Amino acid sequence: MPPLDAYLSPQSQQAVIAGMFLSFGWLVVAAQTRRRDARLRREREADIQRALLAEIRAHVVSLEQQTPSHSDAAMLIARIRSGDFVPTLSQQANDRIFAAVIGELHILPAPVIDPIVLYYRLLSIMEALATDLRRIARRDGERAAQMMGDYLSLMAETRDCGIHAIRVLTECLRGGPDAVEAMLDADEAEAVAQLNRHLPDELAQMRARLEAVSTRSSDPRGR
Repeated sequence: MPPLDAYLSPQSQQAVIAGMFLSFGWLVVAAQTRRRDARLRREREADIQRALLAEIRAHVVSLEQQTPSHSDAAMLIARIRSGDFVPTLSQQANDRIFAAVIGELHILPAPVIDPIVLYYRLLSIMEALATDLRRIARRDGERAAQMMGDYLSLMAETRDCGIHAIRVLTECLRGGPDAVEAMLDADEAEAVAQLNRHLPDELAQMRARLEAVSTRSSDPRGR
């Protein structure tokens, strides 16, 4: 006699076996669904990162081409200060892709989110400053000249942040979040090493200046 006949009727045994197969099927489907969702998420992450990388790279190249030399920047600021020149500044934030995917940024790996957000935040500040500068240029040349200096500094900062975002996105697409963390750790270690190399000389120069000031202060003739 089959071992379960003493406890269950043949119909009940069939129902139990069918239920077990059904439960196993649910587990298999759930596992397949999770794998599919994870694959789609990875593909979407990569697509977003590639799109943002292309947009940031294109604008960083534009910023590098637009950045004037020190002498040209000084001449530009002087012309604005005179009040008879209104600079032509870009009114586009170059953030169409970012605006389109901003609701999905949370799915990106954590190490790449901050550089991206910071870069586009600086872009929006540049756009607002350019609008204010154009409005005030003919009314207050001095103030407009100061704002132009700020704008050029902001342009350089935005370019540097864009370059950093490009490095982070490129490394993430190549090796994933762990590769980004390793790159950032290496950057931090290099910065600390440079500080350690230059700090002793800077401290020595500072001590020399302080000693010179102290010596002049103790000289009754003020020499």
